[in-house]
Amino acid sequence: MRQSPLSLRSSVLLFVLLPLLAVLVGLGIWGLREFEQQLSAQAQREIELVARAIRLPIADAMERDDPAAVQQALDSVFQIDRVIGVYVYDQGGELIATTGARGPSLERRRDARAITAAGSQGAFDERRGREVFSFFLTLHDLSARPIGLLQVTRDVADLGLFLTRMQRAGGAALLGLTLVLVLVVSVGHHRAVGRHARALVAAMRPVDAAARGHRVPVAGPAELRRLSVGINQMIARWEHSQQRLARQRQLQASLKEQLRQSEKLAAIGELAAGVAHELGTPLGVIAGRAQRAARQAPGDSRLAAELQAILAELGRVERIVRQLLDFARRNPPQRRRLDLPRLLAGLLVRYREHAEARGLQLAVVAADGGEPRLLADQARLEQALGNLLDNAIQAARRQVMLRWRVHDGRLEIAVADDGPGCGDADIERLCTPFYTTKPSGEGTGLGLAIARAAIEEQGGNLGLTAAPAGGACFVVCLPAADPRLEPAGDPSTAPVSSTASRSAPRS
Repeated sequence: MRQSPLSLRSSVLLFVLLPLLAVLVGLGIWGLREFEQQLSAQAQREIELVARAIRLPIADAMERDDPAAVQQALDSVFQIDRVIGVYVYDQGGELIATTGARGPSLERRRDARAITAAGSQGAFDERRGREVFSFFLTLHDLSARPIGLLQVTRDVADLGLFLTRMQRAGGAALLGLTLVLVLVVSVGHHRAVGRHARALVAAMRPVDAAARGHRVPVAGPAELRRLSVGINQMIARWEHSQQRLARQRQLQASLKEQLRQSEKLAAIGELAAGVAHELGTPLGVIAGRAQRAARQAPGDSRLAAELQAILAELGRVERIVRQLLDFARRNPPQRRRLDLPRLLAGLLVRYREHAEARGLQLAVVAADGGEPRLLADQARLEQALGNLLDNAIQAARRQVMLRWRVHDGRLEIAVADDGPGCGDADIERLCTPFYTTKPSGEGTGLGLAIARAAIEEQGGNLGLTAAPAGGACFVVCLPAADPRLEPAGDPSTAPVSSTASRSAPRS
């Protein structure tokens, strides 16, 4: 099972505080041992000084063979605190005088004879369950001849008790110091690092959830601040890459859709061109013979009326064939500088009679926003605007409005009517070839498809919005021409073409 990684605070306690405490414990143990050795040495020196202080009086009393003086000297030493016994041995190691604890063992006598020959010696011993220290010093006469041995014994158990108390006090102090250090390190870690680290971790959760525009706070020590700045830069680069990737995906999807639509329109165009070509010749023959028969028939006869009806229907079929040819046509656009107000005025003149016949009013409104500079194929643009205008006339109740303006480097031309509108239909569906909202026989579904294709050839696009009067508003958006790139020529000389279709059915 994989273990969880240590937190920053636990790492500080483990790798900083714990080694520090280990060093302090080691130093404390070494200090206590040194203190114990120094204290023991001090106690030994004190007993040695006591022994040397009474050495001469005892040696003099022994040389005079005065046991009372020897005992008096021993009793005076016994008054010193911590001395529990004083013993005097003769040259043969026999105990001749004592004060304090009684009864040294036989082995001690043998030791006494050996120490008498050696001069002096100190040794630890245990008596009645208590540790004692004895200092042995050889007694000499005036001729420096050994005449005996002096033993001064003191109880060192109190030193052990004192050292035990010191150890316990040191342990308690070390425990208290440990608690204080843990508290100080924990609080210091929280104030200096911990809270900022937790805030950094908390701030990363929205980033992990792909929240856009979120940044981690830049706070805390310099290292954490640099880390926060680096994380924010990384997040910004990630967001930028995600946005770029999203744009690339969107562009790729758009290109795929455009390719699909282009392939679809190309296939439909080929079909339309083939159908129009196949129908053109027989329709021409039928129209020619019907016209000759109409000229030969009496003007007020029923035959003449029937022939005129046939010619009217043939005209309708001819217009459908012409739309099929227009839709299939994919010639490169011949762009030139155009006078937009003059072009729109020509369209109004051409369609005014058609509108007035339906009781409609046509109007052109030019919005403030700059000079309408435009580079486009005049015939294709007139055809597109004519189809949109014809659709609006067919749908309008009282009026059709043309508005244009220059906005953000784009030229917008709006064709609006006050008819019933297009409902929930979108521009993609309405511009699908052969799609129409009119009853069968009243539209081919090619008018908007032709208009959109012609506009996109000019680098523009066709949009659909709701008109202020409640009807439909088709918006043509074209790139405005840069005056530095316009070809030389007088725009007023651009002729107004009459090739635009006037009878494109509303899709």
